[in-house]
Amino acid sequence: MDDASKIELLRLDLSDLDESVLHTIMELVSDGIWDWNANTGFVYRNPGWYTMLGYTPHSLSNTVLTWENVIHPDDYPQVMALFDDYLEHRSPTYHAEYRCRTQDGSHIWIEDRGYVIARNPDGSVARMIGAHRSIDDKKRLFEQLERRNKSLEAVIEERTRELSRVNHQLQIQLDENRRLAETDALTLVANRYRLEQALPLACERAQRFREPLSLIAMDIDDFKDINDRYGHAFGDAALVQVVQAVKRCERDGDLLVRWGGDEFIMILPNTSLADAVLMAESIRRGLSDLLPVGDFHITMSFGVVQRVEDEPQAALLDRADQALYRSKVGGKNVICV
Repeated sequence: MDDASKIELLRLDLSDLDESVLHTIMELVSDGIWDWNANTGFVYRNPGWYTMLGYTPHSLSNTVLTWENVIHPDDYPQVMALFDDYLEHRSPTYHAEYRCRTQDGSHIWIEDRGYVIARNPDGSVARMIGAHRSIDDKKRLFEQLERRNKSLEAVIEERTRELSRVNHQLQIQLDENRRLAETDALTLVANRYRLEQALPLACERAQRFREPLSLIAMDIDDFKDINDRYGHAFGDAALVQVVQAVKRCERDGDLLVRWGGDEFIMILPNTSLADAVLMAESIRRGLSDLLPVGDFHITMSFGVVQRVEDEPQAALLDRADQALYRSKVGGKNVICV
């Protein structure tokens, strides 16, 4: 029986099975079976899924992020496009072949099939099940067949090695160029260009998995007066000092961006408005420990917003900027939502 037939059997009369019973059945299946509850975000994966990738069963987080993190970066856009097409009824099936990272850092090819078995009243996905199956041996066999011509094998291998060396050097240079292009030279945090790349992806992910996404817009109060009275060298030192204080509150997955001269944006994935306000308050309190710049005690004003469904990134940024403006009008060193 192939994987499609096995998944189809799981779909039949699933509403009559207790979830614990279903997961017990999945524990007995050797293939990599997964069960995504889209309303809670919980993803169950059976031992076969972990074993296929070299992990100890149930050793990774039961969220969609675990799946996203093992997909090869070059395959990720195609996989997400196929996944979205199926969820949004643009395709009758979800079937993809792509590379997954194993526990030792190598990659294997897998075949992934999934079926929506329940939807919410508004048509959004409530539950989906599927299976991952290794097709690495098949892929490798095709590669071996393509190299059968022994007379060209030595030339091909030498050219491949040379290309690998060149590609490695190019990759090093590209990575360095990318780092320089996306990093603010003074504060060493992400710059506006990086924001333009990262925010659309964060919005897409929040929309896809129905997770909250919040932004904190912030800038230094009376920063122009510091520059005018003490000079730009003192102003630059104040910026560096502020960034160090803000980054002490930054969590894994957050992104701090220098938006303008003394303005910053923090992207907070999977974070509600209430939690984002708490983050802003932690930053605000942390600034009180900074050394003054001359007669100036450094403070910041904050605008905090949470993305609403289908909201474009430009509108989200605009709301954050408006909230920041209200905090300035409201007396500075305050938080507005």
